[in-house]
Amino acid sequence: MIDNRVLIAGAGPSGLIAAAVLAEHGIPVTIIEQARDLPDDLRASTFHPPTLDMLERFGVVQAMIDQGLICPTWQFRDRHTGLIATFDLGHLKDDTAHPYRLQCEQWRLTRMLRDRLATNPDVAFLYDAKAAEVAQDANAVTLTIERPDGTREPIRGRYLVGADGASSAVRKSLGISFEGETIPEIFLTLSTPFAFHDAIGNLTNIAYISDPEEWFVLLRTASLWRVLFPTDPAETEARMMDPARIEERLQAVVPNPAGYELRHRTAYRVHERVAETYVKGRCFLAGDAAHINNPLGGMGMNGGVHDAFNLAEKLAQVWRGADASLMERYGRQRRKVALETVQATTTRNRQILNQRDPAVRRAYHDELRATAADPAKHRAFLLRSSMIQSLRDLEQVA
Repeated sequence: MIDNRVLIAGAGPSGLIAAAVLAEHGIPVTIIEQARDLPDDLRASTFHPPTLDMLERFGVVQAMIDQGLICPTWQFRDRHTGLIATFDLGHLKDDTAHPYRLQCEQWRLTRMLRDRLATNPDVAFLYDAKAAEVAQDANAVTLTIERPDGTREPIRGRYLVGADGASSAVRKSLGISFEGETIPEIFLTLSTPFAFHDAIGNLTNIAYISDPEEWFVLLRTASLWRVLFPTDPAETEARMMDPARIEERLQAVVPNPAGYELRHRTAYRVHERVAETYVKGRCFLAGDAAHINNPLGGMGMNGGVHDAFNLAEKLAQVWRGADASLMERYGRQRRKVALETVQATTTRNRQILNQRDPAVRRAYHDELRATAADPAKHRAFLLRSSMIQSLRDLEQVA
């Protein structure tokens, strides 16, 4: 028997937003999450202006602002010579209700969305349930879930949204290839209460620091600063995570005689990959299941949020009788953004930061200065980097 609902694998931002939109349309959903509860680790934290505009419909943005940090400006800097260019999102005041980036950990949003969904009788949550295998026919999808004790059980629904992360079992079960590459560096992220904004003059809350030997990123949240370093993959994990080695790297950013207090540290491989298709029959991919990229620009989570809104609005129309081919347009639109905006922008940011050729470095820096100095170029650059332009361009995708 087919359960008349949409199955959503993954309770991250993409999955919960898709669920929230569908629930608003009166469509029953079941959310399948492999963890025992929603994770509260330090993952993505940057929300771009159009993402905040979208989230207003759920009444969560003010609470996010209250718990987060508004960042109206951000910078490119050189590790040795200092400021290259500052970009002011105030140039977008006529394009968005939120002309700033908001630093707010994504787990805060997912908890707000869960609280909202928990009161809806048409929304069910299954925790400790890992998506394992997918089968489908002309009328339904069967998702086999696996419990922690190894037992398996099938769940039937009319459609399935695979928002189950970069290692998506949904994507793999559907036989959808995940094309791209793994970049050579390992990214090490450290969180500390040290006040970099007091130690570095004119530092904005978000700063990308270029250097041919060791670039890094400084990102401030409401309570901590996060520092992202690229790390040689030949370096052993024991050395990379050694407290003395970490202290040495932080001291090289800003000398701190008192020593650095660490609240969190993590290292991870970075991939640049996009699924060959986001749509296969009654199954749809969104978020990290569909695309992953380096974090330089804060586009990964935001792109996943935009996927979810686009997907759910189209699926709601199909649920009410629109032609199922509408979902193919979802795939064409969002895959275009992943390839031409997200991957292109994050790759270019990495090239700017780690460029070793002095002439190419100067050219990059001169271009950034010229862009920041010209109001029209400044606004156009921000429309692209904040992902507003990519949303506007989608309307041209048939």
